[in-house]
Order: sequence, then structure tokens, then C-alpha cells
Amino acid sequence: MTNTVIESKEDSVEPTMAKKNLLNIIDPRESWINLLLLFIPFAIYFNMTHNPGLAFITSMIAIMPLAWLMGKATEDIAMRTSESVGGLLNATFGNAAEMIIAIMALYAAYKAGVGTETATTMMAVVQASLIGSILGNLLLVLGLSFFLGGLKHSTQKFSQQASQTNGSLLLLAMVGLVIPAAFESTSSSSGDSSLVNLSHYTALILLGIYAMHLLFQLKTHVDLFATESHHDEESEMSKKQGILLLVISTIFVALMAEILVHSIEFAADSFGLPPVFIGVILLPLFGNAAEHFTALTVARKDKMDLSIGIAIGSSIQIALLIAPLTILIAWGLGLPLTLEFGLFETVAAFMAILVTNFIVQDGESNWLEGAMLVATYAIISIAFLFR
Repeated sequence: MTNTVIESKEDSVEPTMAKKNLLNIIDPRESWINLLLLFIPFAIYFNMTHNPGLAFITSMIAIMPLAWLMGKATEDIAMRTSESVGGLLNATFGNAAEMIIAIMALYAAYKAGVGTETATTMMAVVQASLIGSILGNLLLVLGLSFFLGGLKHSTQKFSQQASQTNGSLLLLAMVGLVIPAAFESTSSSSGDSSLVNLSHYTALILLGIYAMHLLFQLKTHVDLFATESHHDEESEMSKKQGILLLVISTIFVALMAEILVHSIEFAADSFGLPPVFIGVILLPLFGNAAEHFTALTVARKDKMDLSIGIAIGSSIQIALLIAPLTILIAWGLGLPLTLEFGLFETVAAFMAILVTNFIVQDGESNWLEGAMLVATYAIISIAFLFR
């Protein structure tokens, strides 16, 4: 009876506290990044008035505060779970914008028609954005997490076993990219129908591996990934309001992502940027900003298992879930999208996975290792800019 009374009192107090805290979270006086929410109506206006250049810029900027709000909501919800579930939640909603961008681009290719320049550009952007997401999460996000966390904490520790398991999954995912690239360069078959079929069946296998990974992480080997919970921290929002903030933020991210996709071609021509650079660098940088902000925030709090779970977990989801799904969606639309992302792109992703696996294998990190990862990302980014 006593517990019931206490719970009733907490429930009666929490909505008031949560409402106040939720308003504080979106208050520009609490965080400067909330000021960027003003770019949402500008992006909508420029899109409606057919100004694709400004629509491209404003929609990219608007995604940043929305992604930050998504990060705040997922971090708050993750406090009620283990770090493995929290990292999975952050990675999943962090990749929502990436998946929407890919779907919108594929639909634009479908509307333009197979063989048209627009269709070719859109499919190239989809492939580039997937590679860019893997590079950005493994090198930039993880590197900045190590660097910023290392400036505050001399040496940070994390689960070595979980990192090795995730590293093995990433190497397996790379097989799904390397084999199609090698097949394309060595095959004597005429046309690309064999490559398309190979990509379809490989995508199905990768999806099966991802399903087994979820079973392994959340059911059969929970102790390997779940290290500590967040119940000792004070939640800023109620569970319902955290979910509400997450849903609303995701909807607006989807809207901004749609505007972004429809203005890509104009931006590439007007600003003199290669479409591949936009796909590899800009789209993942802004589209995946949700887990970027969250991973950096928790790294500063010395929660490296959650930070790594977000960065590496997001890359695993891109490689084993998002990429195969885009292949299957393209298959359904009759588009010849394949897992052959180009030799340079494949080599860059393979090197990023090797470097990351080597750095995390000891279960410890410091700021210098973070700086090395960021430097690797900078070199690859410059290469794509001049490609």
C-alpha cells in the first residue's frame, strides 16, 4: 500500500516537472542550438517558393537542432534501460533520417526513369550517403568521442568483448561490399544483371545476419553488451514526453530530409560540389547528427560503452540493415541499384573499419586515438572533394 501511494505521488508530480523540463529543452535560452529551429519555416518557405539553393542550405541547418532534440529524447529514454539497449535506440532513430533520405532519392530516381541522368545521380547519391555514414560514424563521431572524452578523462575504458564482436560484424558487412566490387571488376558477364542479382541475394543474407545480431545482443548474450544502466541519474522528462519529443523530432527530420533530397541536384550545380561529396560528407554529417550529438555528450560523461554503441552500432545498422533495405526497395521499384559502390569508396570504408578495429581492440581510449581517427576522416574527406 505504501509503495502504491508513493508511486501515485510521483506520477502526480512528474508531469508538472516534465512539462517544465521539456519546455526548457526547446528554449533557446537553455541551448544556443535551439535557435537553429528557426530554419525550419525558412526551409519550408524556400521549398514552396521553388528556391532550391536556399532550401538545400536551410534544410541542412534545420536538421541539426532537430537531431539534437532526438538525441536528448533518446538519451533520456536510455536512462531507463541498459547501455546496450540505449545505444541501439540511439542508433536506430539516428539512422531514421538516413533511411528517409535514401527512400526519397530512390523514389526520385524511379520517377525520372531508369537510364536518365537524374536516376543515375540519385542512385549514386544513395550509395555515397551509405558509405559516408559508415565513414562518419567510425572515424568522425567515434574519433571526436574519444578526443573530447579523453580531454576530460585521461583514459576511458569500455567493453572489449562487445567491441570485438561489433568489429567482426563490420568486417562481415564489408564482405558484402568488397565481393560485389571484385565481382564487377573481374566478371566477364555482359551487362550488369549478374551484379544486380548478386546484390539482391547478398542483401537478403546481410538482413538475416542483422536479425541474428539483434537476437544475440538483446536475448541470448545480453550480459556481453549490457554493462550498466542509467537508473542512478535523474530523468529530465517522463517516458511519455520523451517518446513524444522523439516522434515529433523524427517527423520534422523526415520533412527536412525530403526537402534536402529534392534540392541536391541544383545544389551540386550551383555550388560546384561533386554529387559524391554531397552524398559522402554533407548528407551523413547533417542527416546523422542525432547520434553525433548524443555520442559526444555521453563520452564527456565517461559512458564510453554507450558512446561506442551509438557510433559503431549505427555503422552496423547502416551496413547490415539500411544498405540491404535500400537494395531491396530499389529492386521493388525496378531500379538497378547494387552493392558495388565503387573501388575508391569501398577501399575507404574498408580502411576505416580496419583502423577502428585496431584502435578499440584493447578496450581503452584516449584523446590521441580520437585525434588519429578524425585525421583519417579529414584525409578521406579531402580526397572526395577533389575526386
